[in-house]
Amino acid sequence: MTVDVMTTRERWDAAMRFEPVDRLPFWPKLDAAYPRAQRAPFNTVTISEIHEWIGIDEHIHVPACVREARAHSSERTTARNGRQVTVSETLLGQTQMVKQFDATSQAWHPMVFPVRDLETLKLMTAYFEDTRVELDPDRLAPAQDRVRDIGEAAFTFTSIGESPLMYLVEWLAGVENAHLLLADHPAEVEALFDAVHRVLLQKAQLLAEHSPSDVLYMIENTSTTLISPRQYLRYCVPHITAYGEMTRRCDRVLVLHMCGKLKLLLPDLSSLPAQGFEAFTAPPLGSTTLLDGRSACPDKCLIGGTHAMLWTRPAGEIIEYIERSLSGLPHHRGTVVTSAGVMPPLCSPETIKPVCDWVSAYEARV
Repeated sequence: MTVDVMTTRERWDAAMRFEPVDRLPFWPKLDAAYPRAQRAPFNTVTISEIHEWIGIDEHIHVPACVREARAHSSERTTARNGRQVTVSETLLGQTQMVKQFDATSQAWHPMVFPVRDLETLKLMTAYFEDTRVELDPDRLAPAQDRVRDIGEAAFTFTSIGESPLMYLVEWLAGVENAHLLLADHPAEVEALFDAVHRVLLQKAQLLAEHSPSDVLYMIENTSTTLISPRQYLRYCVPHITAYGEMTRRCDRVLVLHMCGKLKLLLPDLSSLPAQGFEAFTAPPLGSTTLLDGRSACPDKCLIGGTHAMLWTRPAGEIIEYIERSLSGLPHHRGTVVTSAGVMPPLCSPETIKPVCDWVSAYEARV
């Protein structure tokens, strides 16, 4: 039996910094939908209790300690019967986003996007141009308390946000309309990008200076199924470079959450001032193996290495896959084994636990 000599926080931190670890960190990503889909007793307990039963190295989100303020714009959100409406109002007029709650996934999904045409594009640009970011003492104190309570039991992170192009694709306009607007109105879309980027720079600066979390994240959800490599190089690379340089000046670690197909982006990703890539997803769901990542990005911590379909198989097959992936690497520094994306509910805790035990006993080459 492997005897831990590092805490979970120490283990994660060492992996992020390419330092030796007592064993590889292991983190299956369980979301709010997971317990509901399990058999008793796991359908009546918290995610943290399931984590504790499995024995994993938990990675916990801590809310940001900042707030947005506006002089001439406003935002209001109402929710009723699983339908959420957010109205953004500026001097140019108003637009709205509509989300629908899905009980199975326990998540809100966009149904109506706030940017639909040139008029609403300009309106949202005005909205972000009127936005400033401030440190929020009412959020800072609870965040500090949360991190203090967690202590060494987990590794904590806080999200800065999502860079402008991916934010447009995912939340402001939707995939199809985002690309149509970018093709038809490039100058106006780039003006929106500039406004969103300015807000994100303010958030990055304040969080780098004040967030008590161990690391900061950009929740990018990058995939070449959503944007092209050329678009990534033109838009995402300069924006993320700016956030990374800012956090680096404050000696903070920046991680990019990217859960899609990344292989064609690896040359660009290798140059970014980010220390880790999370949700690094293997084929066929993703396109990048751990060896792909380590070969192209030798100094980046790779957090992932599997894919959702793998976790619907028996524990023995999952272990064989992970073992093959790890054995092909030149070393195991900067490696965290996870489910990459969110763990599929079809994978029971009884399946995850033997995989966790195996990873914990694996003799890493550090």
